[in-house]
Amino acid sequence: MMGTGDARADASLAPSLHVGIVGLGLIGGSFARAYRAAGAEVYAFDIDGDILEAARVDTIAGVLDDDALGKLDIVVLAAYPLACIAWLKEHAAALAAASDVPAGTGPLVIDTAGVKSTICAEAFKLAQDHGFAFLGTHPMAGTEHSGFAYARADLFKGAPMVLVPPAIGDLERLRLLDRAHTLLSPLGFGSFSVTTPEDHDRVIAFTSQLAHIVSNAYVKSPTAQGHHGFSAGSYRDLTRVAHLNPTMWAELMCENAKNLISELTGLIDALDGYRSALSAGDQDRLRMLLAEGDRIKRSLDDD
Repeated sequence: MMGTGDARADASLAPSLHVGIVGLGLIGGSFARAYRAAGAEVYAFDIDGDILEAARVDTIAGVLDDDALGKLDIVVLAAYPLACIAWLKEHAAALAAASDVPAGTGPLVIDTAGVKSTICAEAFKLAQDHGFAFLGTHPMAGTEHSGFAYARADLFKGAPMVLVPPAIGDLERLRLLDRAHTLLSPLGFGSFSVTTPEDHDRVIAFTSQLAHIVSNAYVKSPTAQGHHGFSAGSYRDLTRVAHLNPTMWAELMCENAKNLISELTGLIDALDGYRSALSAGDQDRLRMLLAEGDRIKRSLDDD
């Protein structure tokens, strides 16, 4: 990943903003609540009518539709990746009608999906063909819980935000990133990083997806059923993300299967080394493996 910079929140901008949110889960709901808390006018769409009604109570001003697009500054696609692409295809013409890309007017469309290659390939082409602005993003924030009920206005405070721009000229790219930084500033992100879809997905396979698989597999041990009274911080830390949204994570992982399989293969090979040392009763070899992992972790913490 390339190019990091501090994000400075600008709450004074928010009251003049008009925001659209597609998908009111944890992330979309937190975008909606954060913008609303800063004073922005928020419109949203979700396939669950009950969630929309709940959001109307204190978060959104109305339902996001084609009529609302014309007055929006930013549209946040926070549904599952395939649903985001479907929504974008359905509303591409309306987004184009509301946009003047050279002048920098009309809504900036961003997505928040945990994988970038597939959705960005589709979205970049749609944006180019129809004439609206699109930027891939990935807010590096979340909890083990999902759904609008767990959405928080402060979820993104201090969190890193990854930006994934299309392959465009340097000046146009700089303008797009600067516009995104401005529109996102009321949410209080701690830093921004800029990368490509391919590099994003390669790294996220390790930092997020592999961690969820390991945690999820770990609790399948029969011993987990009798761990009470024998577990403390190590167990809590390793199992926190075993609790997940299986439908969402299955889609994300399958979209990034090549990178994730590579990481899994490396982990399985490393684990086999520990098992081999234990099977052979080779304490020196086991000590070396443990010391190697400890050394690597310490060096990462020092970065």
